[in-house]
Amino acid sequence: MDIRQLRTFHRVAALGSFTRAAAELNYAQSSVTAQIQSLEVSLGGELFERFGGKVKLTPAGTRLLPYAGQMLALADEARGAASPDAQPEGVLTIGTMESITSYRMPPVLEYFHHRYPRLQIALRPSLCAETLHSLRQGLFDAGFLMEAETQHSGVHSEVLGVESLVVVAAPGHRLAGASKVETDDLRQESVLAPEAGCAYRELLEAELNDGTGEPVPFLEFGNIEAIKRGVGAGLGISLLPRMTVGQELSAGTLVPLAWEPPFELFTQLAWRKGAQLSRERRVFVEQVIDFLSREYQES
Repeated sequence: MDIRQLRTFHRVAALGSFTRAAAELNYAQSSVTAQIQSLEVSLGGELFERFGGKVKLTPAGTRLLPYAGQMLALADEARGAASPDAQPEGVLTIGTMESITSYRMPPVLEYFHHRYPRLQIALRPSLCAETLHSLRQGLFDAGFLMEAETQHSGVHSEVLGVESLVVVAAPGHRLAGASKVETDDLRQESVLAPEAGCAYRELLEAELNDGTGEPVPFLEFGNIEAIKRGVGAGLGISLLPRMTVGQELSAGTLVPLAWEPPFELFTQLAWRKGAQLSRERRVFVEQVIDFLSREYQES
């Protein structure tokens, strides 16, 4: 058992795929397979169940995973201590959601690309509950959360800012231009929303269903761009982070409705509680907090 084998094992576990792990680590797939087989031989048992094109941790692999994360973190810490002037390098796996990836991260990624060219930031689409689970398991180095709660078991989180939310509609919608929109008004509308598990969808759903006999129907769309197109076509209304509809509001292709959400949503950067931050993770955490906290303050 060596560090390279553990790192490969960790990436396969995080990605659920030998092929994707090989591409991320810049190895031939045969090399990834050989490393995992060698690790399995040294430990005396299988670490993955293989079915189709996917892999799943065995009970032994599940038990090994947190230890692998700790050993890799310690190896990174040791390397940083021994070579304090060396540039951060390797791969950081970050759990995130579409709104953060598309609308907040581009300038951060551009900064890391130019400032730390040997450090690769791998963004993994993930709902908040999945991100929290992966952080606790050591599968993600850090992750973004968009939640009403700011305290999470087993995870340390830093609040980057309050996420501004807005209900949008097509310009010709009956509620467009109304000086005030009540929750009862929204209950009469078709609501376009992202998949279940999205925090602002669940908060709106709870608000609309509160005290009513029947749940308000939601039209589930795959992503924010599809939602915006559906709203623009007059299929219904939607609650979205304001940052995702800024261009449409400025162009007038979507309009905001005068409804104030009775809840707040906090965008957070999180990592596993008690984990030693390697040089690479520390750089990422510090720069993201600096970049995005200022952006939220200015918006």
